[in-house]
Amino acid sequence: MDAINYPIIDADAHVIESDDTWDFLEPAEAKYRPTLIDDPDNPSVSYWQVNGQRGPMALQVESEDDLESRAQLSKRRTGTPRESRRMQDTTKRVAHMDDLGIDVQVLHATMWLLNLTSEPDGEAALARSWNKWLAATTQASSDRLRWSCLVPSSMPDEAINQMRWSKEHGACAVFLRPMEGEKWVTDPAFYPILAEAEALNLAIAIHIANANPANVSMYDNLAAGGQTKAWGIFRVPTVQSCMFLIMSEIPKLFPKLRWGFIESAAQWMPWVHNESVRRMETLGLAVPDNVFESANAYITCQSDDDLPWVLKYAGENSLMIGTDYGHSDPSSDIDSINFIRERDDLAEDTKARILYHNPARLYGLD
Repeated sequence: MDAINYPIIDADAHVIESDDTWDFLEPAEAKYRPTLIDDPDNPSVSYWQVNGQRGPMALQVESEDDLESRAQLSKRRTGTPRESRRMQDTTKRVAHMDDLGIDVQVLHATMWLLNLTSEPDGEAALARSWNKWLAATTQASSDRLRWSCLVPSSMPDEAINQMRWSKEHGACAVFLRPMEGEKWVTDPAFYPILAEAEALNLAIAIHIANANPANVSMYDNLAAGGQTKAWGIFRVPTVQSCMFLIMSEIPKLFPKLRWGFIESAAQWMPWVHNESVRRMETLGLAVPDNVFESANAYITCQSDDDLPWVLKYAGENSLMIGTDYGHSDPSSDIDSINFIRERDDLAEDTKARILYHNPARLYGLD
């Protein structure tokens, strides 16, 4: 590969939470420490329990052997050192980034992909502990490990306090889920959080997730199986939330606020472009030159997306790439950065935008 003269940003990397994550809970908050309980009807399934209430099913994180087996099946490398993905050895993680040719990773949560508790105070306590844990574990990384902070979305005042603290301690984004409880992330109830994010120069990271338990339960008996279940629970709402943003008043209300739509691939962008343009024309609205840029929307692609086709609708200033470091699902590929660099159907300037300029703008790292 040719040498490059810009830093590489991994726009979607993860941490796997451990017991250490919750050591920052206050003594009065100890009841909210998540614990794993087994499903008596299915020993291979575990659930999170918070303050005596059973929460969502724990997302499976495979053993080293399982990761190797899955990599052979998927033809994608997903294995990462255990100490690195669990943030138990920051030096080892940074060294692995060097091996992968990555200068900066933006870290997102794993357990927060689903709704852990229905108690607002519990959500606030868990978010606060997670943020303090990330701040502590990334402190020695010389700004090579940045992160999206968690917030209790149902408590705007507390969310704002945590955003301010997190901004001072290395956060570059606010992690929000497409559906927060019974509301879409574009609901006016979240405008105070959006306003503060804009004021703090924090991006909004809409990572594939789903915090609506009723919606999640609709997929329990899906005939198509587990992989399709995860697609419906996580990816589809992320695409919907981007469409809702484009069609909403939010880009005008918060013109400096930047949005990232993370880990849902990018091949849906032509579809959303066409659907939004049709609706704008039906409403008699002015159609912007680029619906994604006009909404300050940035989208992570996958290395096997049909990018020349996607770019016709996405434009040059919207696409990013992530490895999904630490996970082993259909989005995960720790070699995705190099695959983008090796593609012969992309101009070098386009590669530079995907690998650095666009994620740097989104996360305020430029």
